[in-house]
Amino acid sequence: MAGRFFDEWQVGDRIDHDIRRTVTETDNLLFSTMTHNPQPLHIDLESARASEFGQILVNGTFTFALMVGLSVGDTTLGTLVANLGYDKLVMPKPVFIGDTMRATSEVAELKESKSRPGAGIVTFTHELINQRDEVVCRCLRSALLRKRPA
Repeated sequence: MAGRFFDEWQVGDRIDHDIRRTVTETDNLLFSTMTHNPQPLHIDLESARASEFGQILVNGTFTFALMVGLSVGDTTLGTLVANLGYDKLVMPKPVFIGDTMRATSEVAELKESKSRPGAGIVTFTHELINQRDEVVCRCLRSALLRKRPA
């Protein structure tokens, strides 16, 4: 499903995204090494076992990126001019290898662009939720979206 244009959104619109994703050891290890993150909690099983979590913790920046990625098809695919920023990012629960993630999005704010008459700013609240229905990541994402062509 393609994303929506700015003028197709209303404050309060909510989407439960259909795509789900189980996080694998490979996801976590590749993301951590690609981003040069040597945190032992992410890449060293013995160190992680000795931690309070007792197992590998999934890299938080992967968790964040997955949340945004799961939302793109229904929100901004094909209509995005630019992502303007991410605010109030929180990770209230850890993510572990084998957790299955789903995402939700809700429109928190709409604002006409002052500099681009053919676009507007949509602020989404994105949430990533695990198989236990726990929110593991949440943020506000401001996206500059094109308006529907006349």
